[in-house]
Amino acid sequence: MPRIGLIAGNGRFPLAFARTARAQGVEVIAVAHQGETLPELQHEVQDITWIRVGELGRIIETFRRAGIDRVVMAGGIRKETLLEHFAPDERGMRFLGRLQTLGDDTLLRGLADELESEGLHVVESTLFLSSLLTPVGLLTGTPLDSAHEQDVRYGFEVAKAIGRWDIGQTVVIKTRIVLAVEAIEGTDATIRRSGRPGAVVVKVSKPQQDLRFDVPAVGPQTVQSCVAAGIAVLALEAGKTLLLDKEDLLRDAAAAGLTVIGVET
Repeated sequence: MPRIGLIAGNGRFPLAFARTARAQGVEVIAVAHQGETLPELQHEVQDITWIRVGELGRIIETFRRAGIDRVVMAGGIRKETLLEHFAPDERGMRFLGRLQTLGDDTLLRGLADELESEGLHVVESTLFLSSLLTPVGLLTGTPLDSAHEQDVRYGFEVAKAIGRWDIGQTVVIKTRIVLAVEAIEGTDATIRRSGRPGAVVVKVSKPQQDLRFDVPAVGPQTVQSCVAAGIAVLALEAGKTLLLDKEDLLRDAAAAGLTVIGVET
């Protein structure tokens, strides 16, 4: 039976990947992060090793021992964890010492290079998950009126601009005014603090996005955050944003009257 390694971060993305891989007859050997990865992942994989954030040497050792040569990175690590609970081992310290910055893109590309140097080929995290990528068009809710169309277009411009600086992937817009920009707090907190009924949430991939990791994703929790903030439209970049727990997400959005749309860029 084929095997693949999974470096699991937070959220439901690692669960979706593991379940889909298993359904296709692929064994998943996971390395999960304490305090970040959902505990239920252990029921979806063949084997799991729990590490602290930064233990790069243990990641490599685990996959070598399991005979893994393909690896996926799914799910993020909260920036608060990187700032407050980072515990790199010796290999991790050497890796950090070679980096010029600690932005998401730099860290993830650097990590991929480290794994590749050990014979661990890093493949796209959307492997097996093409059915969960956002399609083009209206997914649920009412068609956009002209005001919301303008906000969506403007939101995509702003979101792509902050993405170039590796700041975030999400913005909240109303009447072409930026209400919130995602930074360290993450998508859901960004939406909740925007707090303006009728606003538009736009989530995109960064212009320099490497689909091997850090793929934008939304789930039912995102819908809950939109509803709590009075958001009218959730606009997602088609083909580059994952819909986690897709059926639940669309059902909840429809029940709340939230329009969800996939936009081609």
